[in-house]
Amino acid sequence: MKRSSAILLTSLALLAGVRVSAHHAFAVIYVPDKMQTLAGTIAEFQFRNPHSVVVIDARDEKGEVHRWAVEWGAALQLNRSSVTPSTLKPGDRVIITGHPSRMPEDHRLRLRTIVRPSDGWTWRGSFE
Repeated sequence: MKRSSAILLTSLALLAGVRVSAHHAFAVIYVPDKMQTLAGTIAEFQFRNPHSVVVIDARDEKGEVHRWAVEWGAALQLNRSSVTPSTLKPGDRVIITGHPSRMPEDHRLRLRTIVRPSDGWTWRGSFE
């Protein structure tokens, strides 16, 4: 009985670890050794779990505007960094640097830094 309980608990622990690890496998979606910078206007700030999202409209090299989804940390993590739901507002101009998506046509980025030039507000970091 003790042995089967130990096997069951070990199996559950291993499965839980795989799930957590798979959830944070950002290298599957984003290119970890590349950085890209976007300058644009915030359309929406989704302060939520499991990841917050900054939606911005940014021009490409040809001058065409694209809507980008920029993935950030969870609401609790951001709150601990003094970021609140009202930190960023639609219309704010920002410069964002992050890891681009492996599929460029998705217009997605994993945020590493964000700067609001109008008042110098800056966030730098990582939630790995």
